[in-house]
Amino acid sequence: MLLIKAAIMGVVEGLTEFLPISSTGHLILAGALLGFDDEKAKVFDIAIQTGAIFAVVLVYWQKIRDTVVALPSQRQAQQFALNVLIAFVPAVVLGLLFGKTIKAHLFTPWVVATTFIVGGFIILWAEKRQAAGGTAVRVHDVDDMTAMDALKVGLVQCLAMVPGTSRSGATIIGGMFLGLSRKVATDFSFFLAIPTLIGAGVYSLYKERALLSMADVPLFGVGLVFSFISAWVCVRWLLKFIATHSFVGFAYYRIAFGVVVLLTAWTGVVHWAA
Repeated sequence: MLLIKAAIMGVVEGLTEFLPISSTGHLILAGALLGFDDEKAKVFDIAIQTGAIFAVVLVYWQKIRDTVVALPSQRQAQQFALNVLIAFVPAVVLGLLFGKTIKAHLFTPWVVATTFIVGGFIILWAEKRQAAGGTAVRVHDVDDMTAMDALKVGLVQCLAMVPGTSRSGATIIGGMFLGLSRKVATDFSFFLAIPTLIGAGVYSLYKERALLSMADVPLFGVGLVFSFISAWVCVRWLLKFIATHSFVGFAYYRIAFGVVVLLTAWTGVVHWAA
């Protein structure tokens, strides 16, 4: 039964990590429903993000390989790698400073539901603003981003430390507000996810190593595998989807899902454990 729960959580992680609907929020809610929400489960939730990242590496392997090969000699590759590093730093600093406090006080279904709804309205605002020409698109290729663009996206990513906000949602929608095209914002969000989520997973495993043992290897292994498979399917689908669609549908989903969680908690229909 524990391995089945691990598989379900892996699928939830993979399907939601790169959509603007908050993987952490969905994992908190799924964990509450499955009774999979103790301290070890929190470490599990962060660790299996690495499986989703492997899917991104696979999908973007050509770009990653070309960048690594060209890194010693080509200015464009050096600037791209530097941009990812610059965007990564704010999350490291703020995560080390406030991560423990945020996890202790904000990882609750009430917070998740509220940020789902607020985030949904922000997405609607961003899409309406861009459709009306309120935000001029000035960056049409990820290689044309400046260091300042990267820093701003990195700062926006820090908003996702509040569960339910969505790391991908914050970076993609934030990037659109900053003048990146929807495609560039999505691509850079995926590239930024590689160091961010791998770093978070390694740090969490190291910090909470006392909770873990070799007996947990099958549990984490199942979660990683299912996370990888579902994320690979999701990323490939999303890249095709954004070519002809906006994120408005995800906004309505966030709002509806948040309202359902609040109503079921308020009426007592579902007991959402903290």
